[in-house]
Amino acid sequence: MADPFAIISKGAFANIAQGGEAGEPVVQCVQIKPMAAGADGRERYRVVWNDTANFIQSMMTQQANWIITEGKLKKGSICRLKSFQANVVKERLILVILDMEVLEEYGEPEKLGQPVALEDGKGGQGGGGGEDVKPQPESIGAGNFYGQKPVQQQQAQPQQRSAPLPSRANANGGSRGNIHPIEALSPYAHKWTIKARVSHKGDIKTWHNKNGEGKLFSVNFLDESGEIRATGFNDAVDQWYEMLQEGSVYYISSPCRVQLAKKQFSNVNNDYELTFEKDTQIEKAEDNEGVPQVRYNFTTLADLQTVEKDTTIDCIGILSEIGEVSEIVSKTTSKPYSKRELTLVDNTGFNVRLTIWGGSAQSFEATPESVIAFKGVKVSDFGGRSLSLLSSGSMTLDPDIDEAFKLKGWYDGAGRNEQFQSHANTMGAVGATSGGRRDEYKTVAQVSEENLGMGESTDWFSIKGTILYVKKDSIAYPACRTTEPQTCNKKVVEIDPGKWRCEKCDREWDKPEYRYVMSVNVGDHTGQLWLSCFDETGRIIMGVPANDIMALRDDGDERRQEQIFADANCKQLVFRCKAKMDTFQDQQRVRYQVQTANVLNYGMEARKLAEVIKTYNADSDSLFVR
Repeated sequence: MADPFAIISKGAFANIAQGGEAGEPVVQCVQIKPMAAGADGRERYRVVWNDTANFIQSMMTQQANWIITEGKLKKGSICRLKSFQANVVKERLILVILDMEVLEEYGEPEKLGQPVALEDGKGGQGGGGGEDVKPQPESIGAGNFYGQKPVQQQQAQPQQRSAPLPSRANANGGSRGNIHPIEALSPYAHKWTIKARVSHKGDIKTWHNKNGEGKLFSVNFLDESGEIRATGFNDAVDQWYEMLQEGSVYYISSPCRVQLAKKQFSNVNNDYELTFEKDTQIEKAEDNEGVPQVRYNFTTLADLQTVEKDTTIDCIGILSEIGEVSEIVSKTTSKPYSKRELTLVDNTGFNVRLTIWGGSAQSFEATPESVIAFKGVKVSDFGGRSLSLLSSGSMTLDPDIDEAFKLKGWYDGAGRNEQFQSHANTMGAVGATSGGRRDEYKTVAQVSEENLGMGESTDWFSIKGTILYVKKDSIAYPACRTTEPQTCNKKVVEIDPGKWRCEKCDREWDKPEYRYVMSVNVGDHTGQLWLSCFDETGRIIMGVPANDIMALRDDGDERRQEQIFADANCKQLVFRCKAKMDTFQDQQRVRYQVQTANVLNYGMEARKLAEVIKTYNADSDSLFVR
């Protein structure tokens, strides 16, 4: 085995700390320690390195984590640091490892040399620099970390170096000095510059309150190590909004405040965010090398059932259904918003409804069976699981990425003829009782013959049926209009004319928000079935909000009411339902409750029927039976 002493870059860390040329030092790994997972749930690691004279702490970037997770980097390994960033954090030199190579031919020897801690940029050679080594100041959270000495008494804080530290990651930095990776930014980093692409730019927003008025905008910056959100207020809006263009690459330099991210306003997986300050420097970069276009962290549709409500994710899927543009009115601002509902499927056998808003909904022009990648969608638990594209999110049609090609190949090969399961029938106990089966289509006769809902557990099924009759009495109830911090929807009581009270929220309203709660009779070629429907399904069936129906009743417009009910009849929809035994007035009965309803996709139905016809003549590819 080769002699590791012959290749180790002795004194490399002291040279780095003193501003010397970094090169690609060869050093030894003496400890690997996992850190707390980041906001995106990914593992992070700290590694301690030894150059035989000094040891130094480092942090692995996520792009380099595979070297540890795949077992290539071990304690004792001899490695070449090909790309790294040197930072000073709480008066201590820390390396951020971007790329490295494990020299496996040297094995994993025991600790080489007699290294001592590298403190405040002062390193000893073979321990000879011991008089320069002082008790370590506060660490960066690595209690009992390798080589850490207990602090015996309060030490005077040395002055921070003003000269930038060398880095193997700043080849394109030129005169801008130290180019930091986004992942290395923290409130403790000083005099930094990042080179990043604007992956998203939001609209200018204004506010007016008792403290005054103002405006702001936000952008997302992306480099090869990660992504971070930046916000500008008032003067920064005038200074930077027009200059920062989506898709372009810029140098951003401190002073620029780094602070903990406000997750409720951001879809970026980063613990920190930036705020532009008066003297923040931004310059457009002519060289875009090494800066990626978009970085996705996809969650499959099947895995949505394990994702917490209100989490922000990225997803990719085949567009199977496109809804019409509709308009809703905000309960808090009374402003109208356009929305469009899409249905996505993927190769995990699941579908999901995804809502897009505003201009994206109005200008949406994709065709069914296209591949769409979404960045920054919010997970809701409505109907099991559903998604909503945030204003800070984006979508890309037929993206030029491996995941899109793989998905398209699957769909063209087999996926087009599959039936897909919704998350409405995978939540809670049903997942255990159904064994994860896909949502099955049933006829009315099969629902009765198979005694669905007669057992102790809930049964789920889909049915393609035609609406025969809608009960006109008790079609809606007056609901609470509270939407923040969460939607209430509880029934309100009219205590005085024009005064409605919600006991749960302890609030009063001048009028309620009516929501559908209705019974419809649905039929197919085998029979009829009564289904219970709620507000979203009611809107699809009736074509108008419940508020409109109740307004017509108050105005005594019987003719218009009758017309709306007549238009609802004979609509053909696909209903996803659950069947469960219910007790009403001391009598047990099976209640069939609609979870979701969709307009018939004639293309998909035609393909299903074609497959059925083929089964009657298995020896021929013809669709016709001889």
